[in-house]
Amino acid sequence: MRDNLAKIAQYHLHKANPKKLQFEVYDLKEYRAKNIEKAATPHSHSYYQVIWFFKKGGTHTVDFKTYDINENTILFISKDQIHYFDDNLDVPGWLIHFNESFFMHTDVDIFLKYNIFKTQQNPCYAMDFEAIKTAKNYMALILNELDKRNRFGFENIVRFLLKCLLINLERAHLKDLDGKLEFTSPYELQFFKFKELIEENYKNGLSVSDYANLLHISSKTLTTITKTVANKSPAQLISERVILESKRLLRFTTLQIGEVAFRVGFDDPSYFIKYFKRYVSVTPNKYRGTLE
Repeated sequence: MRDNLAKIAQYHLHKANPKKLQFEVYDLKEYRAKNIEKAATPHSHSYYQVIWFFKKGGTHTVDFKTYDINENTILFISKDQIHYFDDNLDVPGWLIHFNESFFMHTDVDIFLKYNIFKTQQNPCYAMDFEAIKTAKNYMALILNELDKRNRFGFENIVRFLLKCLLINLERAHLKDLDGKLEFTSPYELQFFKFKELIEENYKNGLSVSDYANLLHISSKTLTTITKTVANKSPAQLISERVILESKRLLRFTTLQIGEVAFRVGFDDPSYFIKYFKRYVSVTPNKYRGTLE
């Protein structure tokens, strides 16, 4: 296993050039060849990433799970997720990078982010023939636009082509569910908005009522929403995000327990240890010890 670091590297897309198009496509093999060490070391991004592997070969690790790469495997990496490549540099494919700002903040965008990029259970799957054919067509259109960036409406065309590509990839993913890509409950959109707020605030110690106020609803209504959509309380969802980040820091860094506690919003390390043990059943030190 690679050496732990005191800090997890995070990479950005055009951070110094916010006026640039917040979207890029890279040839996977060329990108890997230029970034061998960085790509193979656990890291995260402040942007979203779609990796399309054309051929079978090797593995890819996301957070705590390693996936086998098969032919035409698609892998969705959310911003802030920790992942890394193996040492197999021979698999061709595409890397698609885009920032949060590249999405328009519509219901469809929120749905795509939380159905595709926030899926812990299965962010990786192989496409069938029809999905591959459609995805190739959208990629050809996107690459054509990227070759002529001075045309009228260029950015909007790329944005909508990306959405079409993602929707079609998700249709393929949901084939067993008759390809349905829609809100299945009147509460689902508010649930996803709550999840977005957790991402923005989980380190800040906000209470359930604080989140409810930000959503302009009551705590009771928020509980009804989360119970209906996820069968979990709002407090459970907040805790899950805190614990996930804690596990990432314990797994991928050598930070002291007190530093980990501070990173996830705890001023008192002893309280953090009790909190972690309540949800994971072991102390942070013991959890880290099982990974060595």
